[in-house]
Formats: sequence, C-alpha cells, structure tokens
Amino acid sequence: MSSSTTKKVILDRFDRERIRGFVQPQSYLQPGGVEVMSQDGSVGIVPYTQIKAVSFVRDIGGEGVFSDRREFIARPKALGLWVELRFRDGDLLQGVLPNNLQMLEPHGYAFSPPETAGNAQRVFVPRQALEDVVVLGVNGTRKKPSARPADFQQIRLFEEGEPAATRVR
Repeated sequence: MSSSTTKKVILDRFDRERIRGFVQPQSYLQPGGVEVMSQDGSVGIVPYTQIKAVSFVRDIGGEGVFSDRREFIARPKALGLWVELRFRDGDLLQGVLPNNLQMLEPHGYAFSPPETAGNAQRVFVPRQALEDVVVLGVNGTRKKPSARPADFQQIRLFEEGEPAATRVR
C-alpha cells in the first residue's frame, strides 16, 4: 500500500467475521486474494475463498452490503446488466454490473448494490464466493440507426436527365 489514495471497505467473510479497513483501488486485487489494511495499520491478504463480499463504504463504522436491501424493488434505472448473485451459502444479492465487458475483473465482479442511499456504494464479490450469476435484464440505450441522407428520403418526380420541355406542368 504505497499510495495515499485508499478507499474504506468492509470485508465480509464466510465465517461471519468482518474486517474493516482500507484498500488501494488500483491494486487491492492480488493473485492470491484481496490486500487490505486494517484500522490498526497492519496489511494482509485475505484469500478469495474466504471472502463473501467487499463493500466500498461511505462510513467505515457503518454496515456492509448485507445489512441493506438485497434486491431491487423495481427494475433498476442504472445502465448496465441487472444481475442476481447466488452465494455458496445460499444468500442472494442483486446488483448492476457495467455494460462494458472490458471492465469485468478476472477475480470477480464489481457492481452497484440495490440500496443507493445505503452505506455500501460499490461491492466486489470474488468468483469463488458464487454458485450462480443470472442476468435479469439489460439496461441501456441502443444506438439509433444513422439517418439516411435527405436525397434518399425525398420522392423524385422527374428523372435527372429529363429535358424541361417534356415535364408536365
């Protein structure tokens, strides 16, 4: 953790233990797990197999994503893939993944949770924590087909090379 830019997180483990700490957004995902700095300043890597979710939070003393609403009341308005995640322990959580598949992490999924006013602003869930991921819907705008040039839309009454004398008036 060399940089001073860190984000507050609450890391939920499958053994129900919570780790409150800080991560570097650019490098917290390591090959062996999530690198987290605890509140007392010790840095460690928690293996992906032990992690249920990492909640990026507003208030480190608050609650994580599992204390808020876990599903959308209505179809979400945010652009992206509306998904339902089923965890190994049977828990369910919905969220919105980015529509850009280039933004998918190789170690798991980062998404927006259903409760936008809750403490958890963003959530990362490792692939090993999940039993199933189902796409419930796609929210986004389709690009409209390009408009045809005006000359193709205009009805032509006369052929291009027709002399003016033969035109009907």
